Amino acid sequence: MSVPEGITLMKLYKTKAGIILQSGSDYFIIDTPWDGFVNDDGLFEKLLKISRTGKKADNGPALIQSGVQAPIGAQELWASGVTYFRSKQGRQEESKKAGGADFYQHVYEAERPELFFKAGANRIVGHGEKVRIRKDSSWDVPEPELTLLITAGAGIAGYTIGNDMSSRSIEGENPLYLPQAKTYDGCAALGPCIYVTDQPLPSGTEIVLEIRRNGEMVFAGAVEIGQIKRAFTELVSYLYRECSFPDGAMLMTGTGIVPTSAFTLQSGDEISITIDCIGTLTNRVE
Repeated sequence: MSVPEGITLMKLYKTKAGIILQSGSDYFIIDTPWDGFVNDDGLFEKLLKISRTGKKADNGPALIQSGVQAPIGAQELWASGVTYFRSKQGRQEESKKAGGADFYQHVYEAERPELFFKAGANRIVGHGEKVRIRKDSSWDVPEPELTLLITAGAGIAGYTIGNDMSSRSIEGENPLYLPQAKTYDGCAALGPCIYVTDQPLPSGTEIVLEIRRNGEMVFAGAVEIGQIKRAFTELVSYLYRECSFPDGAMLMTGTGIVPTSAFTLQSGDEISITIDCIGTLTNRVE
């Protein structure tokens, strides 16, 4: 089913006031629990129906601005590693002294992708909230990633922006330290919304990362999702092998933007990640 003429986008926001649908320039409040609503292989068609018959909410933008939350509930957040060539290079650089560089070369070329558990909702923040860097880490970066909303039936229902905060010093010391480098309080940000479409995202869809310190740009980078080595359906297929997700799952698809070894995040830095069609996710470092 295609988007009717005049409807240019379909976005779902999780807010303190409930679920808000933005359909074109119109907004609708949906009074139902998040988990059951988004865990639907027919989500796009359901949103189209609401956009035609639902009651409009003129205060939708204000409710989003004042109360937007990370678009996740009972779903687990997983992540993909070494899916872009630049990511492979970055992992090899940081682990070279520890002798781990070959592992990343092998996984980049292997049939089986690298997938790992990232966090539950209690360790994830939304747009405008603060992410954290570990106190026992000396080299930290954000990893901007297109993130999939996946149903219990393994269907890709939508897309959002993810920030996979990472300790390069800990992961570089030993690849076996990956869980500690990746999972801790405030280790991820998601948002600001779920973009729902019945069409695959164009390969030219761009991810843009900007980091500002005291108002000044200290790093900027961009990558197109067409540079990813693996298909999204392939990543989902491996994630759902021998694992069931009754509430659905969310999957970060990897990063193609890796700052140089001279860069590390500092408290107060502002991280902005923009993805075509979805919007911008902005967080400060605690």
